[in-house]
Amino acid sequence: MVKYPHPKKGDCGMERSLTLEGSRKRRFWSFVSGAGMIAASVLTIQHFFKANFPESIFKGSFCDISSFFNCDSSAYSSIAQFRGVPMGYLGLIVGGLVLLGALFPSAAFERTNKSLSLLNALGVIGLLLYSVFFLKSLCLLCSGYYLFSLISFGLFWAYGLAPTSGGLRTVRAFLVPSIKHLVVYAIVLLAGAYGFHLFYKAKQDAQLGGVATRVVKEYYSLAEVKNPSLVSPYWTATATERFEDAPIRIVEYVDFLCSDCLFLYKQMKQLKDEYKGKINIAFQFFPLDGKCNQVVPEKGNKHPGACELSFIAAHDPAKFNQIHDEIFENFEKARNPEWRAQLAKKYGVEAALTDQATKDLVLKIINTGAEYDKTSDKFSYGIRSTPTLIVNNRMIIGTLPYAQLKAIIESLLSESGTAGSQRFMENWVDLRPAKKKPAAKSADKK
Repeated sequence: MVKYPHPKKGDCGMERSLTLEGSRKRRFWSFVSGAGMIAASVLTIQHFFKANFPESIFKGSFCDISSFFNCDSSAYSSIAQFRGVPMGYLGLIVGGLVLLGALFPSAAFERTNKSLSLLNALGVIGLLLYSVFFLKSLCLLCSGYYLFSLISFGLFWAYGLAPTSGGLRTVRAFLVPSIKHLVVYAIVLLAGAYGFHLFYKAKQDAQLGGVATRVVKEYYSLAEVKNPSLVSPYWTATATERFEDAPIRIVEYVDFLCSDCLFLYKQMKQLKDEYKGKINIAFQFFPLDGKCNQVVPEKGNKHPGACELSFIAAHDPAKFNQIHDEIFENFEKARNPEWRAQLAKKYGVEAALTDQATKDLVLKIINTGAEYDKTSDKFSYGIRSTPTLIVNNRMIIGTLPYAQLKAIIESLLSESGTAGSQRFMENWVDLRPAKKKPAAKSADKK
């Protein structure tokens, strides 16, 4: 039977323990690491729900210091939640156990938390690698959790109880938890997860019901704006020969290397299918790259290479939609100059980067962003970030959940709104397509 020491003083000093009697300073730091994990997890969960389920069109939630330090990419990623349970919930549980283990120490509690600290550390390293190398971004809220998790693991590695036989302080010492404690943890974990699942479903239903209705009203409260003086000739959806003749008219200011624009691309694909023959979508080039965009010089270094992609896509109008789709379908590769060169070669548009006519047209389209009144004191002109949509002459800065955008489209097809005093609305939320079943149920309720 594996034996664990009870800390006590002797000729050789004190047996090491992180939380048991005689180790108050260590308990304090274990408490701090657990509290830090809890705080970071709560903030991460809050951001997840604010980003995916905004209560109002004017309550945008985004953490976007740069294209790399961006919490939206994490909130929208495929592993951000499982069946409605946010990833941050697991961190909340682990942090809570570490904190409770410091407040109410016991040998079994410490051994079990030590085992969990190893699993948690491995998970944290995996998530960090996924964020940096796959998402190409890092959320500062998540980073806080990573930091406190690794501190906690270090404390358990250095001071956590280990078997007396052989004095093992290796990985093996992390693999002897209390089965009773694990069972209790599992019950608590599953109960809380089920609660989050129900909460997530309720949020989904709310987005398709009352929230969508409120968003439509807020949309109609916006004052009308003119279409740009030059509506881009590059359309991703065509219902009529003249742009102004379609029932639904969307001018989208987009950057090929913008992660939010990638979500918008997926959303637009669904809109084009659902409203075929009713919608015109003009792709208004707006790369956040100082090599061609002087409308927002403050963001000139945000997406290097975006101008190059714009020229490649614009060079041959007949090939625009194919190139447009291929860029977004290979979003991460598009950052690589070699991939961009191969893309130009594939479509026979190598001359795009030196053709003055192509550059002039793209620049004219970009410069239409300066035609709109300021929407922020930080920037000189109205178009200052991507994506920005002008939907039937009303401006939406950022993104909306698909259910809300669809509600606006449906309303535009059946009603005419009255302009209000607001000049634009701003939001940054999930663009993934809404599930069909909830949408059908919502329609039946109405």
